[in-house]
Amino acid sequence: MNAVPQAVERDWRTPLELTLLGAIWGCSFLFMRVAVPSFGPFALVEVRLVLGALVLLPFLWRARAQFPPRRWLWLAPIGLINSALPFVLFAYAAEQAPAAIGAICNAMTVLFAALIAFLFFGEKIGMRRAGALLVGFAGVVVLATAKVSGLSIGTAVIAGAAASLLYGLGVNLVKRHMTGLPSAAAAAATLSCASLWMLPMAVTHWPQAAIPLKAWGAAIALGLACTGLAFLMFYRLIGRIGPSRASTVTYLIPLFGAAFAWLFLGEAVTVQMLIAGALILGSVAVSQKG
Repeated sequence: MNAVPQAVERDWRTPLELTLLGAIWGCSFLFMRVAVPSFGPFALVEVRLVLGALVLLPFLWRARAQFPPRRWLWLAPIGLINSALPFVLFAYAAEQAPAAIGAICNAMTVLFAALIAFLFFGEKIGMRRAGALLVGFAGVVVLATAKVSGLSIGTAVIAGAAASLLYGLGVNLVKRHMTGLPSAAAAAATLSCASLWMLPMAVTHWPQAAIPLKAWGAAIALGLACTGLAFLMFYRLIGRIGPSRASTVTYLIPLFGAAFAWLFLGEAVTVQMLIAGALILGSVAVSQKG
């Protein structure tokens, strides 16, 4: 008797939550762009990791019996690969180029995950995905050769693409070594490990000048909303609609990232950025088809 109302509820709730999550993660590139000039990449990422972990730690405490010491032998390196390093690379990219650049590069995660699964874990890739990879990489080349306000953004694109490559590796490691763990608790564990990895660099690179309130606000929002809250939403979506449908949020992040950067920071969206975004997002769509 209750099946129909529940189905109707899911029908409107899922696209709403996907859109909201895409907007939140799109905001992360805006917040990095605002905060990183004052914090620097290492200090900003440490604040982000600590606040994100704090949001999720209650879930880790509740499931602590499922995290014996041997689990941490994988959780610690996954935290480095899937959070600490890519967060630093995206923060560096935000320091060098408009916020939309990192948001566009982030969409490559899906393609890199497929490529790494093929190269190192024996998964089949197929002709469609292989072609999509080539188109996606062409989009990265277009983006890397673009100029914004007369300045080259190649180093920022390389950093963003490297971050997405690490995300792709992290996805495969999570799939193989964290299956069966409560998702929110596992995220808390990896974020906590990532914050410990980053702590020495954050301490030695902590800014000497006073950090403006605007930068603090952006950093806090980045940690609490774009990391802790966003992870909770994403794992809820995975549990309800599955990882494949939940990953469609990938298509929304560059759109929101570019729109927010244009709206709030006045950053231009160039023709080359649009072409690169279309190539990358189109390749992701083709690789996910079916």
